Amino acid sequence: MTVLTVCLAAQGSLPVWLATIILGRDVGLAISAIYYRWISLPPPKTFARYWDFSLPSAEVRPTTISKYNTFLQLALVGLTTAAPVLTYDLSTPLTVLQYIVATTTVWSGASYVFSKDAVKILSAPKDKPA
Repeated sequence: MTVLTVCLAAQGSLPVWLATIILGRDVGLAISAIYYRWISLPPPKTFARYWDFSLPSAEVRPTTISKYNTFLQLALVGLTTAAPVLTYDLSTPLTVLQYIVATTTVWSGASYVFSKDAVKILSAPKDKPA
């Protein structure tokens, strides 16, 4: 998705402002994932333990708007890629879809920031008393 977004924007098929919003959200989510992994990793915090995924420390649950956003982004990228070979003029529907995708992308990013259920820090398992 990232490569297609960059390629379509570089070719001029996708507006740069929209590609920036899409990629900005993805970068923000990636930075957040790095941050949450670091703060939730039990000590000792080492490079090897950071990348040891047998030590789960946080769980991310996709929000509903994020699922819709993914579908709409895939639809936009697919239609934008196919538009040059189709006999229909898709310029107006694509423009409308671009604004919808921009809105849902911002909404999706905000939903992760403001939702209390999107990220759950997993606590270390407690030993049962004997």
